[in-house]
Amino acid sequence: MNQNNHNDNSGGKRLSRRTFLKALGLGTATAAAPAIVSCATGDDKKVPVQEPPVGKMTYRENPKTHEKVSILGYGMMRLPATNGKPFGRDNDAEIDQEMVNKQVDYAIKHGVNYFDTSPAYSRGLSERATGIALSRHKRDEFFIATKLSNFAPETQTRAASIEMFQNSLKELQVDYIDYLLLHSIGGGTGEEAMELFRQRYIYNGILDYLMEQRDKGVIRNLGFSYHGEIAVFDYLLAGHDKYKWDFVQIELNYLDWKHAREINDRNTNAEYLYAELEKRGIPAVIMEPLLGGRLASLPQPLAKKLLSRDPERTVASWAFRFAGSFPGILTVLSGMTYMEHLKENLCTYCPLEELDDEEKEFLYGIAEEIVGYNSIPCNDCKYCMPCPYGIDIPAVLTHYNKCIAEGNLSRDRNDPDYARARRAFLVGYDRSVPKLRQADHCIGCGQCVHHCPQRIEIPREMERINNYVEALKRGIDRGLDA
Repeated sequence: MNQNNHNDNSGGKRLSRRTFLKALGLGTATAAAPAIVSCATGDDKKVPVQEPPVGKMTYRENPKTHEKVSILGYGMMRLPATNGKPFGRDNDAEIDQEMVNKQVDYAIKHGVNYFDTSPAYSRGLSERATGIALSRHKRDEFFIATKLSNFAPETQTRAASIEMFQNSLKELQVDYIDYLLLHSIGGGTGEEAMELFRQRYIYNGILDYLMEQRDKGVIRNLGFSYHGEIAVFDYLLAGHDKYKWDFVQIELNYLDWKHAREINDRNTNAEYLYAELEKRGIPAVIMEPLLGGRLASLPQPLAKKLLSRDPERTVASWAFRFAGSFPGILTVLSGMTYMEHLKENLCTYCPLEELDDEEKEFLYGIAEEIVGYNSIPCNDCKYCMPCPYGIDIPAVLTHYNKCIAEGNLSRDRNDPDYARARRAFLVGYDRSVPKLRQADHCIGCGQCVHHCPQRIEIPREMERINNYVEALKRGIDRGLDA
């Protein structure tokens, strides 16, 4: 696959170590990974980041249309809200359309031309906000990707699915969709996953309908996004001669490359997924290059290794470079809520400096160490929400993982650092998650499990975290220093 790498790096200055550490609110003696893609201080205040160069974006060629697609794709899932927080189920503020417009304008100015949305994103409002922002630009300046997100049974009839597709055209204010995906294929286990796929796209004739729309030019590229049961992925690729998939969206990062199954035995290693696409000449669109931010907020010892290897690069940039360093990858999606996210990612991809084999091996070693930390593979996608019993599932899991990364998960009461770590966990838990939304309110109904793309056994994890919290509290009762 051809690509335009813009090998002149003079315009693509990287964030200096001093600026990076200052943005993190750290001295030069210690260095931790940022909590979000962009640099942030300890109290989560946003600070200016380096201005990316204009005209230096790396592009990949779509082998079907021969159009140049920016290696950085804009994920429109976590949009900014008027209260300065990400818009979502737990935020009653409105989408900040003015800021969405501003960030889309900035992205296009710096070469981003791939924008990914869905009828399911941002409480069903992402397509509308994306359409408003993009309608202010010439149609040939961008590619729009959206999905047929017919998850709910009532949307799986032929009429309802067609209505959803037609509504996407209306909300996005376009006459055709550049990249249309069957959304999140592979949910469920075993034959259940295959049957769910058939219900959503085969029995109702919707896949045939979408192929007809492709023939008419209303859809220019047809593909699917994959999460879950590998049998469904293999089945769809086995039918490539019939379906002629133009692209496939997969989760790929340096942890999932070889260790996805170790983290969750129901997942599939990205190395296999990518290889299956590559041998068929199907371009890959990449999601979760940071694993929901986990690869930007590594445990401190691992973050230090990355910074020691190259003090001029941020921790997150290593993951983004890995995700773009394979020739069969068309674009790498990033959900960039804030301008700081966008600017830093543009610095990485304007132009992309691909990893060499030695650097990839270095990251594989980091991945092996990450596995040893036993964190929970939550990407904070919030597909599990809302919980019928009010639990803030992503917040609980995120706090647990954060404490692992920061060394605040001690189980040994004889550890000299136990009292400090215990206090940090409990105080942080109450600050991050309101008491009525904590893990102890889980009754194990399992409703959330079927919606989790990572297929985390959420009730089991809630019980495990709650048991740990109760053990810490009993420790306080026994007179340990609080």
